[in-house]
Amino acid sequence: MKTSISLLELTADTEQEILRLVSDRDVPTAGLYAMCRYHLGLDGSGSSGKRLRPLLGLLSYASIAGDYRSALPGAAAVELGHNFSLVHDDIEDGDTERRHRPTLWAIQGIPQAINAGDMLFALSRKALHRLTDLGFSDAKVLRLMRLHDDTCLALCEGQYLDIWASERAEPVSVELYFDMIGRKTAALIAASVEAGAVLATDDEQIISRYRAFGWALGISFQLNDDLLGIWGEQALTGKEPTDVARHKMTLPVIYAFEHAGPTERGDLEAAWRIDKPDEDQVAEAVTLIEKLGGRDYTRDQARSYRDQALAELEAAGVVDAGALESLRGIIVGVIKA
Repeated sequence: MKTSISLLELTADTEQEILRLVSDRDVPTAGLYAMCRYHLGLDGSGSSGKRLRPLLGLLSYASIAGDYRSALPGAAAVELGHNFSLVHDDIEDGDTERRHRPTLWAIQGIPQAINAGDMLFALSRKALHRLTDLGFSDAKVLRLMRLHDDTCLALCEGQYLDIWASERAEPVSVELYFDMIGRKTAALIAASVEAGAVLATDDEQIISRYRAFGWALGISFQLNDDLLGIWGEQALTGKEPTDVARHKMTLPVIYAFEHAGPTERGDLEAAWRIDKPDEDQVAEAVTLIEKLGGRDYTRDQARSYRDQALAELEAAGVVDAGALESLRGIIVGVIKA
């Protein structure tokens, strides 16, 4: 049986492909490219993140076509597109730290950070142009560009819903929350996987299976993150579970609000009105969320979507056993619900 593909090798090759685009062009604009490298974690000053989305795209390509290297421009486009949204998200959310470092806007100011985010978006499209040089047809490259643009549109729609929901006094419904994370999280992961499949095959049934796999994985990934944001262990996740203290309306909380009686709902609303809750107040709120079924429901949904993702992957009939094993490893490693 073939061994799994090295994720470290895929990550390194993806980062080299990205560096083709974010290396300095000339002296006057060197600072702009340096900002991009800083945010991407490619300047040696801190973590670059898991690179989950490009890895999924490359493994999807490799599972059908074998050698992943021809798909590297698509992987770079996915990662650059993801990071343009993160730069803007940090500004919109007022977050001053990402991956244990100051966010770009916290260092460079909002105007320069917005411009750097716009630059990452432009570079994400430019990354796709190299696919033509590698022998892919104009039709395939155009299809990927359409997929890229549709995905970025979905990201913006999801962010609109997220900001709108955060400004409301009342929590949104469970149904609307799933719609929002479908646009913000699942759409990009599904597109990453679909892009790999599109480059690897012309079989529309296989492409459809891969997209469904990516979509279910994306939903499961977000729900798993929702659980870690409240019940995660900092030693394992690398970050403190502060979602309740920050009054984030994730699925466990929204479900608890929907299923609370008048007294319990009043207790939840009171907890959410406390500006800076102490540890005991946070613990009380977490206990109430658990009592109302928020944790169990979210875990059950995360597992259900994870199993759905695995089923779609199996049904696609992938060829390369090593890539399939690596894809399974990511699913099991990332989704710990």
